[in-house]
Amino acid sequence: MSTERALTAFAGLMVLLSVALTQWVHPGFIWLTVFIGANLFQQSFTGFCPATLVMRKVFKLKSEKELALNTK
Repeated sequence: MSTERALTAFAGLMVLLSVALTQWVHPGFIWLTVFIGANLFQQSFTGFCPATLVMRKVFKLKSEKELALNTK
């Protein structure tokens, strides 16, 4: 799995989790959803996402480009 796909999966999971927490635990968890959305928005312009750094270091995931270069 590439970092790009892992990041998309992680963001989707976090949005669903934050919505569930907002519904069943406390309405204040809506701010977690806002934070995730803001982070995705800034990542689309800058290309920087802290979760990607963690995935690369902890799970040793590689980008789509790195995976494509290694298969040739």
